[in-house]
Amino acid sequence: MSISSQFDSGNIEVRDASNPSDIRLAIRHDAGGVFMQWFHFRLHGVRGQRLRLVIENAGDCSYADGWHGYRCAASYDRADWFRIADTFYDGRELVIEFTPEQDTVWLAYFEPYSQERRLDFLGRCACSPLVQVECIGTSLQGRDLDVLHIGSGPRQIWAQARQHPGESMAEWFMEGLIERLLDAADPVARELRERASFHLIPNINPDGSVLGHLRSNAAGINLNREWHAPTLAQSPEVLHAQAAMRKIGAELFLDIHGDETLPYVFIDGSHMVPGYGERNLALQAAFLENLKRASPDFQTEHGYRDDRFTGEMMTLCSKWAAATFGCVALTLEMPFKDNANAPDPRTGWNGARSKRLGAAFLQPILDHLRLLAD
Repeated sequence: MSISSQFDSGNIEVRDASNPSDIRLAIRHDAGGVFMQWFHFRLHGVRGQRLRLVIENAGDCSYADGWHGYRCAASYDRADWFRIADTFYDGRELVIEFTPEQDTVWLAYFEPYSQERRLDFLGRCACSPLVQVECIGTSLQGRDLDVLHIGSGPRQIWAQARQHPGESMAEWFMEGLIERLLDAADPVARELRERASFHLIPNINPDGSVLGHLRSNAAGINLNREWHAPTLAQSPEVLHAQAAMRKIGAELFLDIHGDETLPYVFIDGSHMVPGYGERNLALQAAFLENLKRASPDFQTEHGYRDDRFTGEMMTLCSKWAAATFGCVALTLEMPFKDNANAPDPRTGWNGARSKRLGAAFLQPILDHLRLLAD
């Protein structure tokens, strides 16, 4: 038996793998040693063996409470991902027990979205006459920061994903949104392209994604706390995004994330931002109601308290966008676990459901544009 993680988004430390029924593991910290929770590794030579894997430092992770009710994601072919039912957390260690049906199996915190898939997707998009792909700068390690410009309408809409690289469901969401937006036969997409210009960043933190980080870039910086004063030295990803947004402006902004603890799909709005205004409050409320109609996976009963980010509110991306452009700015959160309102025992919340949610967003965006025109 062998265990490896030296690949795109890999993360695990092997402490003792001498006994398949008591494999001892640990999750590596992001650079800087502040955050950890993402894991992704491969086991080989394990067909038919009853495995017991113990992640010894689970209780020290950034969102340890998120392990309650969590089930590990697994795949034999890196395409079909399922959940391991026998995943347990005792407040200190995360235990994963199963018997692989194949010789090789990959385990991950959530279904990964690889850099290679992103490049393939960007390549397909770039072949469409409806798309202009622009590199607005590079990350700390020199990876391209790509924006897809779609549509020719006067309204400016921005969306971005993976400020927190371990939240791979966010990039699955973006793929679903972009695929539908490029569907020439879809009447909703067609009207959106006529009414608005979309500026879409599928991955604003490519370094952290490749390095197997949970929340930070290559320097260990949480990009979603940098929007008040980004620098070229530690957060060029944010600096370049802000410069691109200021050139164009924004009349709707979406920041796509995942939440480790809450088993729901929800939105954290910008209604607590000073000066948000009655108009934006009404538009935000309408967006949420329209999204509930567009996707039963979305709900408004469970979410963050309004005071959750009080002390650091203006360091957050969506709050900065709301204050800077005077627009509706929303942070979408999807679960690492499952949607408790519509659970799927085999897959939990996964890439496919994230993609479907991304596609469903087109209708409330169109409703929003129609309200702006009133």
